[in-house]
Amino acid sequence: MRVFFLAEKLCAVTVNGLFLGYADGFERSVELDPADGCFVECKPAGFHPVRFRFDGDFLFAPPPHIELYHTRQGAAIYCRGFLREDAGMRVVRQQRIADTLFTLFVQGSVQLSAENETGFHLMTLPDAFEDASFCEAGEVFLIEGKDAFLLLSRAGEKLVLSEGRVTKRGREIAAEIPYHDSMGHTALCVYENGALVRRSIRARREASSAAYALALFECVRADADCTPFLAPSIAEKAGALKEFLGDYLSVVLTEKGEEVGLVYRRKENVFDVRYFRVSFEDGKISNISPME
Repeated sequence: MRVFFLAEKLCAVTVNGLFLGYADGFERSVELDPADGCFVECKPAGFHPVRFRFDGDFLFAPPPHIELYHTRQGAAIYCRGFLREDAGMRVVRQQRIADTLFTLFVQGSVQLSAENETGFHLMTLPDAFEDASFCEAGEVFLIEGKDAFLLLSRAGEKLVLSEGRVTKRGREIAAEIPYHDSMGHTALCVYENGALVRRSIRARREASSAAYALALFECVRADADCTPFLAPSIAEKAGALKEFLGDYLSVVLTEKGEEVGLVYRRKENVFDVRYFRVSFEDGKISNISPME
């Protein structure tokens, strides 16, 4: 089976103790047989490794810190959430806002505690929150990290945890959330007391005619207008594409410009990539069909 390795940090990959190379955000691949039950280790410098046994059980239920993607080429393994080797506790910031005492600290990972009359609430946050700031946002709290934010209830519930740049603070929170796609789609979101009240989509770039298939599926995912990419024969059905394609998380390229892969969640940390082909009519997309 062809196995692709990716990781959120540059890490060394070994299989049965044999060093294979390094993995990061660009995929590297190797042939592995699940029947062999190989032991795999992915280790970034300064962090504890992620270790697992690559076997039949792994392909259905990967361990924590692993995202597994089933593709037509094989399996893609994405390693994330590495714990730091330094197990000491480092307090970054402590601040009281109204009746809530916040303590931001690092111990293996970024941790945030919020203590008030509702109890003591401890949560793990992404590394982007290592130097986070806190403020009130109406009846909730805004925890703002580097290009990421968290809206937290007074009872310690994560109402919104997202990448994005906060553009307005106060009772009403506005944020620009990226889709990381080819057209640079972003969602302009407005929240009140942790609830989304308004949302609009904009694109920073136009799609080239050679990338219409990719752009179409990205627009459907972002709830943006996709009619510019559709032939007149199916343009009137643009509103039904979301229901036809289902709830997919991202779009991936293939070797052929008229084919794309859509990523669907199967269960926690396990995803399926399903493939679709488009046909063209006078330079516009005239048909979308799933591939077996």
